Amino acid sequence: MSSAYQPLAARLRPQSLAEYVGQTHVLAPGCPLREALESGHLHSMILWGPPGVGKTTLARLMSSACDARFIAVSAVLSGVKEIRAAIEEAQFYRQSGQRTVLFVDEVHRFNKSQQDAFLPYVEDGTLIFIGATTENPSFELNKALLSRARVYVLRSLSLEELLKLLKMACQDARGLGERSLRFTDIELQALAHAADGDARRALNLLEIAADLAEAAGGQLDEASLSEVLQGSLRRFDKGGDDFYDQISALHKSVRGSDPDAALYWLSRMLDGGADPYYLARRIIRMAWEDIGLADPRAMQIANDAAQTYERLGKPEGELALGQAVIYLAVAAKSNAGYNAYNRARAYVQQDSSREVPVHLRNAPTQLMKELGHGHAYRYAHDEPHAYAAGETYLPEGMTPPHWYQPVPRGLEIKIADKLGFLRQLDEAAKSTKGKGS
Repeated sequence: MSSAYQPLAARLRPQSLAEYVGQTHVLAPGCPLREALESGHLHSMILWGPPGVGKTTLARLMSSACDARFIAVSAVLSGVKEIRAAIEEAQFYRQSGQRTVLFVDEVHRFNKSQQDAFLPYVEDGTLIFIGATTENPSFELNKALLSRARVYVLRSLSLEELLKLLKMACQDARGLGERSLRFTDIELQALAHAADGDARRALNLLEIAADLAEAAGGQLDEASLSEVLQGSLRRFDKGGDDFYDQISALHKSVRGSDPDAALYWLSRMLDGGADPYYLARRIIRMAWEDIGLADPRAMQIANDAAQTYERLGKPEGELALGQAVIYLAVAAKSNAGYNAYNRARAYVQQDSSREVPVHLRNAPTQLMKELGHGHAYRYAHDEPHAYAAGETYLPEGMTPPHWYQPVPRGLEIKIADKLGFLRQLDEAAKSTKGKGS
């Protein structure tokens, strides 16, 4: 009887560190994790990285290298019952001096109480805790658990690493080594590229390609390769770290005045399935936050692009979003208005409630006029330069804060000149008033 079917990725799971591909930044000689492995002094840790980069495999290899028992649970499928059973098993084997590695996949899916359940047993050495997560541990894991475990960031595999993995799979007897199949370097490169840094996906694609090649006499034709690659998508998580990292990269590319980079990140997000309406809103925010009054046309173009997308939808409306980010990237930059607003809000939040000066108050009734509301108010349009020089508009006793400081770029150069001219008029009015008194 033939053994049960196992996917290629499962059959090729590395049996030693020598077979493990990737993560050289934490496994190279001299790195703390490598030294812990070689010395047998394993510690509790969190492995944080995208899918298919070898988190589970690495945990198994570490357990084996340290001669510890390995218990794996999934936070998606397990609850308090499974956690309690794993702890009891670890306690039983600890009596005979054998250590236990408890591996929790998708640990971020456990709630606070479930995460807290591990703490005393991690502290007293009952078990070595290894959690795997695709989400940022800072946001998803309890601080108490993080303080007892070291975080290691695992990276997507490079194209070269994926190529190495695919070639190993073609030669290994556990993989395709015993099958009379022929793959060219170009075909393997195409599969590696389509895997987008995910080792599991690379091996799954290779297995599909192998089945098609075998049916065609041992060699993959162009049509079959296209069929394999057709369903491949770049990695994108609409609600996770990839999403927020990419929107951050888009925003910072616009702020950094790099239109090509801005277009790249916008295209990456659209390609990955990001909501174009969300992107349109973020583009409008970029216009107000990073360009401001240095180029007021940027706000108009951003708004027009959002409206264009609403009218046209995909794919034509995406062109408007693309041209908007180009304009924003090349526009003059200023965060003066953004900073001024934040300073004003911060001041108001910590300040007392100051009274409106009497001359600025509304006076819709005779009583209010008799109380002096609006008295001595100077109508700016009747003054030279349409400016009431020397007039004050802040509450009594408040020092002019000068929150808004125009930058020497774009339209704000002229705004700064205008404000400088008005301050000269104020100084002249104060000087005249002083001489008159």
